[in-house]
Amino acid sequence: MKEIEKSISFDGRDIRLQVGFLAPQAGGAVLVQSGDTAVLVTATRAAGREGIDFLPLLVDYEERLYAGGKIPGGFLRREGRPPEKATLTSRLIDRPLRPLLPQWLRDDIQIVATTLSMDEEVPPDVLAVTGASIAVILAGIPFYGPMAGVRVGLVGDDFIINPTFNELRYGDLDLVVAGSPDGIVMVEAGANQLPERDIIEAIDFGYEAACDTITAQRELMAELGIDVVREDPPETDESLENFVRETATDGIKKVLSNFDFDKSGRDAALDEVKAEVETKIAEMSEDDPIRAAIDSGAQKLGTVFKGVTKKLMRAQIVDDKVRVDGRKLDEVRPIISKVGILPPRVHGSAVFTRGLTQVMSAVTLGTPGDAQDLADDLHPQDEKRYLHHYNFPSFSVGEVKPMRSPGRREIGHGALAERSLIPVVPKKDRFPYVIRVVSEVLSSNGSTSMGSVCGSTLALMDAGVPIDKPVSGAAMGLIKEGDEIRILTDIQGIEDFLGDMDFKVAGTDTGITALQMDMKITGLPVQVVADAIAQAKPARLHILSKMLEAIEAPRSELSRFAPRLLSFKIDPEFIGTVIGPGGKTIKGITEETNSKIDIEDDGTVTICALDSEKAKKAQRIIESMTKKLNAGDVYVGRITRIIPIGAFVEFLPGKEGMIHISQIADYRVGKVEDELAVGDEVVVKVREIDNKNRINLTRLGIHPEEAAKAKAEALL
Repeated sequence: MKEIEKSISFDGRDIRLQVGFLAPQAGGAVLVQSGDTAVLVTATRAAGREGIDFLPLLVDYEERLYAGGKIPGGFLRREGRPPEKATLTSRLIDRPLRPLLPQWLRDDIQIVATTLSMDEEVPPDVLAVTGASIAVILAGIPFYGPMAGVRVGLVGDDFIINPTFNELRYGDLDLVVAGSPDGIVMVEAGANQLPERDIIEAIDFGYEAACDTITAQRELMAELGIDVVREDPPETDESLENFVRETATDGIKKVLSNFDFDKSGRDAALDEVKAEVETKIAEMSEDDPIRAAIDSGAQKLGTVFKGVTKKLMRAQIVDDKVRVDGRKLDEVRPIISKVGILPPRVHGSAVFTRGLTQVMSAVTLGTPGDAQDLADDLHPQDEKRYLHHYNFPSFSVGEVKPMRSPGRREIGHGALAERSLIPVVPKKDRFPYVIRVVSEVLSSNGSTSMGSVCGSTLALMDAGVPIDKPVSGAAMGLIKEGDEIRILTDIQGIEDFLGDMDFKVAGTDTGITALQMDMKITGLPVQVVADAIAQAKPARLHILSKMLEAIEAPRSELSRFAPRLLSFKIDPEFIGTVIGPGGKTIKGITEETNSKIDIEDDGTVTICALDSEKAKKAQRIIESMTKKLNAGDVYVGRITRIIPIGAFVEFLPGKEGMIHISQIADYRVGKVEDELAVGDEVVVKVREIDNKNRINLTRLGIHPEEAAKAKAEALL
């Protein structure tokens, strides 16, 4: 392949595409660059494996520390387990790519995106999304593309395409839009409670830019003489499908129209219908083509039966506008919310139930030292003080599976809930706690991520976290049959599985905080996406009203088992004084007050203790140590050592001064030991601080009221 480079410009920011030079043995490869950020994306296809009845697509995103001029730490000095950011980026690439690959394809496909260089301005993730489209086309993989991803930021009143890290940090929107020639295929967003109209305008703005990138891809392929492969699906024998349709349609329709069924009852009834079909097939002659196809494994009854069920369910929604549980298209399932369901040793807890979906969230409050160190030298953010984790045990869907570490799905759902709530979490200067929320899915029948958002909002309020506003969320679905489109509010599992869209919308009564849209079709017009966002708003507000019936506002007091934090600032020049040699001083304070102390580089001190009086005592000690001394200040101290010309007094923790023998009494003192002994308590006044920062003390000229005040302060 000949080497070609092409550039696309957005508001003076270029994206450069280079093909034909790197990774020649990959099926397709492209180097995507913007600024000093460069991502190599490859696509490789291998022959399919026997027994696979799904599209085996594997997407991996890799970051190399040499991309930022860094050497990995640790004994091995090489990259280890991928950080969470890499997992989320892999998902970001996968989600818009998967619906554009033919679902009948059974070949193994792997996309690998590797960040080779990275500056502090350009995020690499959206470059990798667009690069995946180009690599797939170059590899000759069947594809309903091209596809492109762009990021939209909002700084002031202006939308920006592919904003820098800084623009994202100080802006009110972080929106990723991926589109194909047929429309939008993926949306991912975090927003600072933006109104729906602003979000819709941003999506439209982003899709226009994606279309420009799609045009550039087509021009690049034209220069290379490459066409986008759009293979027709292989011909299949429809005799089994026709047989299932003829023998099972009435039974399936009867089940789907029985609104008294819950999920398990409906599944059991459908299994009975399928069993009747199996019985009829078993009664056929072994030479019958339908039975032969089943016996040989050429066709699977379960797959065909699901396909027929899918068509009938979709037809019921499109034609009758009735869902399998009898709800209207815009109706939310029944909601039950409860708070404080766990003992107060858990700092805050809640259970949110919507239909058969149930999520329990638990809040833990920690100290600044509990913040997560991201240990990521390639990204500007260096710590997280709000952590949201999501668990999905197998019992939540009535299955038996071994328990594993969190997978991509768990990480992705936790990140979505985290993104939904971060805009309302109080800033560090107002609430210095590190907050961890864990969402445990206890029962799943669709939209557990939005259930996590709702349950976690309630748990945060139960914990006394002063969130700015409560957040609720709803998952929207869609059925598209030809030109007929039906948008569904609060989808359940079967509607997600057999539908065309899963669109999660979270926000407050003021505006949207997070979006996540995934498609199973090749694209939707912007107007349909706008309609889904609009239909989600009354659903969110309804859910929010039901949540607030459980708790109206954050509790005024924290759990008695939550740590008590005091936060204040000292002059950074005194940090070393507080820490002491080898940490001796700060260790002594923590042991004396039974507290935990964190000091940041800017001089912010945070003290944590279960007993608030202990925390206040530690604060007084540190403030006294870091207080700037002035001549004339009076203190109570203890004699620490005696020398022939005077005595040393520790009058503040870590601060010592000397009383010269001439300043011990208002008469002549022959020997210091005649007046003072080690351990004696004395009242002293700062006489002067010399040019070598030595503190000279005196016992002379101290007014009785000054002495009394110093003694009272020493008792605190």
